[in-house]
Amino acid sequence: MTRKTAVVICPGRGTYNATELGYLGRNFPDPALLSRFDTLRTAAGQDSLTALDGADRFTLARHTRGDNASALIYAATLGDFLSLERQSIDVVAVTGNSMGWYSALACAGAVTPEDGFTIANTMGRLMQSALIGGQLVYPWVDEDWVPRPARKAALLALVADIATRRDHALSLSIDLGGLLVLAGNEAGLKAFETTVDPVQGRFPMRLGNHAAFHTALQAPVAAQGRTALPPTLITQPLLPLIDGRGAIWWPGATDSTALHAYTLGHQVTETYDFTAAIRTAAHEFGPDLFIVTGPGTTLGGAVAQSLILARWRGMGAKADFHKLQAESPLLVAMGLPDQRALATHEGA
Repeated sequence: MTRKTAVVICPGRGTYNATELGYLGRNFPDPALLSRFDTLRTAAGQDSLTALDGADRFTLARHTRGDNASALIYAATLGDFLSLERQSIDVVAVTGNSMGWYSALACAGAVTPEDGFTIANTMGRLMQSALIGGQLVYPWVDEDWVPRPARKAALLALVADIATRRDHALSLSIDLGGLLVLAGNEAGLKAFETTVDPVQGRFPMRLGNHAAFHTALQAPVAAQGRTALPPTLITQPLLPLIDGRGAIWWPGATDSTALHAYTLGHQVTETYDFTAAIRTAAHEFGPDLFIVTGPGTTLGGAVAQSLILARWRGMGAKADFHKLQAESPLLVAMGLPDQRALATHEGA
């Protein structure tokens, strides 16, 4: 059997929603490990993952708050990674979006599953406790995913202008394929919302229970994280890790202290360039597959858009991606049962 090479992509906040309720119960492959996560949560006075995931109904107030969502998403991601059919899939690198970086650390072996859980859970709790600012999303590509660089430049110029106004804070939080995720305080977010044109019937779109991630407003949270999470938690990765700058942390050549400093420094307070991470994944590793772990399926569009922006395999628009995907899947979303079967023992 010829193994297919794959880059694994770990999703961030906003991916465990009503349709994902019960995801761990359906998919998590290691009951003993899930029990250890529950023990860590219970010891901290938090609801267990088993209780959250097994709830009778999904509620925004409970399931999307940072101290719960981060732990649920981390566990769902790691469970999917552990479920990969490794006899047919050769994972050549791991990356993630936003808090998916913490999951990527564990998938790549730079932290143990339990220590990765501690990092994700602690940062989710600290961010929820502080809840500084908020986020919104706005597209800069057209509905066919054709890049409009002049439009992106104009939007970023508007963001920079708003940031100069008194008592306004606004900056690029995540460069997410064809979307700009912006973060700031209420005045900054409102100024942007009232200036741009509504598009596609849903943008600009506020993200509920999200703080001003990846901005300078998170400096106090980053400092608390560095106090709570010592450098000894992080070791050499076993797989190449692509971070939120598009930089690669190589096995055997990583300064683990620097990786800790990045994880609880730049990664928290500076723009997360997911587009650059996917560009690096494509150009440096040239995988057969890009596998997006669960929970959820919303990150697939951003991956496809990032590949178009990287001109991967000549793609220039949505139709090009769909054509290639129909011929031979290059993007596998594990949150979709039919695609999940392409990457796990379930499809054997």
